[in-house]
Amino acid sequence: MFVDQARIRIEAGDGGDGAVSFHREKYVAAGGPDGGDGGKGGDVIFVADDNFSSLIDFRFKRKYQAQRGENGSSKRCTGKSAPDLVIKVPRGTVIREAQSGRILADISGDEPVVVAKGGRGGKGNQHFASSTRQVPRFAKPGFVGEKMDVLLELKLLADVGLVGFPNVGKSTLISVVSAAKPKIANYHFTTLTPVLGVVRVDEEKSFVMADIPGLIEGAAEGAGLGHAFLRHVERCRLIVHVLDCAGSEDRDPIEDFCKINTELQNFSEQLSECPQIVAANKSDLATEEQITRLREYIEGQGLPFYVISAATVQGTKPLIAEIAKQLEQLPPVKRFEPDEVPVAEQNEGQRFTVEVVDGVYCVDAPWMEPIMRTVNPDDWSSLQYFERVLRSSGIIDKLESMGIQEGDTVSIGGVEFDYVD
Repeated sequence: MFVDQARIRIEAGDGGDGAVSFHREKYVAAGGPDGGDGGKGGDVIFVADDNFSSLIDFRFKRKYQAQRGENGSSKRCTGKSAPDLVIKVPRGTVIREAQSGRILADISGDEPVVVAKGGRGGKGNQHFASSTRQVPRFAKPGFVGEKMDVLLELKLLADVGLVGFPNVGKSTLISVVSAAKPKIANYHFTTLTPVLGVVRVDEEKSFVMADIPGLIEGAAEGAGLGHAFLRHVERCRLIVHVLDCAGSEDRDPIEDFCKINTELQNFSEQLSECPQIVAANKSDLATEEQITRLREYIEGQGLPFYVISAATVQGTKPLIAEIAKQLEQLPPVKRFEPDEVPVAEQNEGQRFTVEVVDGVYCVDAPWMEPIMRTVNPDDWSSLQYFERVLRSSGIIDKLESMGIQEGDTVSIGGVEFDYVD
């Protein structure tokens, strides 16, 4: 089963919490704080694996979670960092953020790509000792790892894409010029999935050709099978437009040519500008007048025109030679660059909202939850640190702008306390 789209949940590991600890040793009266730092959470890494040809495995497992870093411990011992989670995908997989649709990575090369970063470990109380605060009874929590839903979209890595209406002979053509063995039959939509074939020009030169399932009018809007596979043409450096020059199904090849190009343009403006070669197939069934009419029209569009018969292998060698010649002058297979993160999203790490419910000022700030775990209400230094966080993040300014008074109740992450001016 060929699956070229999937949606999964990835969660990088949270960082381990810093430790609150004090040195204990015989004959050492005041050993001081020695709480170690927390370990780093595991990253979520994607890597290309040529043993995979579709995304079917992601239909059965949809959540991938890296491990959390270990907490720090006494004697200034840093917690162990968690191992990275490596996810293998077919080469050519594009990863998008599900919510915004922006591209996060294109897994086309051999290098691994970090898509979700693990959280850093929190600092232990050894870092908060000073001349005025010699017994810090608090430490920093670990930072939260990145968590998101992502869309996996496989876009085949092919140099040449065969496009055209169903039953014009694309599968026959790729079967005679490469080692690919697609199903060939005399009915529409015989090819239900894209087929890749390696075409060898000589001992040291070859290129990859993709047989894209037949397009029909309205494919870009979802008609037929073509809309599901148009994405596989996006990477192609060259398009070979296969036409039935004999009109064996009572269709006009010129009208077919115009309709397919319209669908390519509706799907992607860049795709419509991709170089094209027109292959007039089934020439063994066509009259000289049909071939001449089609040749005059295509060459009038400024496109190379080749008359072939894939069933008898007539004219296929000159066509392959022209494809190889053009590929030498074209840039390499397209790679999708990650989209830049909007400034608004870059600064949303300390985003919060405040709402008054029954006289209680409820602060919704998920990033505050790990901080709340480390606050010791019985320790003055810990409370001072907590107040600095509220002040630097703008939460106190927001509460004051909403008219909070001394003695009013504030709730953060389920923890309630009285506001003190």
